[in-house]
Amino acid sequence: MASTPEPRTDWTAEENDLIVADYFAMLVSELSGQPYVKAHHAKALDQHIGRGHKSIEFKHMNVSAALAELGLPHIRGYRPMSNYQRALFPALERFLDTHPDAWTIGQEFSASAPSTAQQSHHLSPGFSEAGTGYAGVLADKPPASGFVIPTDLPPSASPRKARPEGLVRLVRKYDPASRDNANRALGRLGEQHVLNHEIARLIAADRMDLATKVEWTSDVHGDGAGYDIRSFEPDGSDRLIEVKATRGGATTDFFLTRTEREVSEERADAWRLYRLHTLPVTPRLFVLPPPLEASVRLEAENWRAAF
Repeated sequence: MASTPEPRTDWTAEENDLIVADYFAMLVSELSGQPYVKAHHAKALDQHIGRGHKSIEFKHMNVSAALAELGLPHIRGYRPMSNYQRALFPALERFLDTHPDAWTIGQEFSASAPSTAQQSHHLSPGFSEAGTGYAGVLADKPPASGFVIPTDLPPSASPRKARPEGLVRLVRKYDPASRDNANRALGRLGEQHVLNHEIARLIAADRMDLATKVEWTSDVHGDGAGYDIRSFEPDGSDRLIEVKATRGGATTDFFLTRTEREVSEERADAWRLYRLHTLPVTPRLFVLPPPLEASVRLEAENWRAAF
């Protein structure tokens, strides 16, 4: 029988350490496809610390919110709740410092997505290898409607609730934007998701002719164009897509290059930023049009020195 919850008091360091460790144990099970029961975990914790099921569940949702900001996946059944107790942040830091492998949980997408050259021999009959289109992804059959990624509204452009000081320090220390930026496998996975999404979107609009011309620009020509994918509107006009992918939540920080910003200003009619988040389990996206300053705060990270 579960113990009676104690009167409302701050959680101790030991209790927070137990919550964080238990959360990561469940997260590993979820992302590896191993069965587990959240209620069983909560009951075991309750018997040990006597905080009550609801209080434990709420604390797990606090962990979800923190991990989403740190660029890490979170348990789907524990939606992020961000009214944190300060002592949670040192517990997360202790766990992440002693378990560096936590940063790779659920990262079974490490193999790079197939390149254009690897896929070229899979072209469907009637599709030409000539030109710059990425017809290779239409091999065997076009992408099904399931390739269309659920689209969210962007986070509110109005000033959001400030991150607590402890979370600000963790974001600065672990730098999720740099981690995502350096994770080429994550970036390619995000771009391939969006490539398939765009092809499926145009097929649904009865524009198969345009679907065969969608180009994975960063794969065909390399980085530097200021966008990753050249797609189209149903009327045939360009849609130039820069993909920013993360395993974290919708508000995880990301980097924008000088070239990407310049192209967004020069081609404001066509350029769009697709923010793909909660990869690889439940990918979702939102779209940011220029000017980006209307949606995000742009802060200088590096300066180029010239003579």
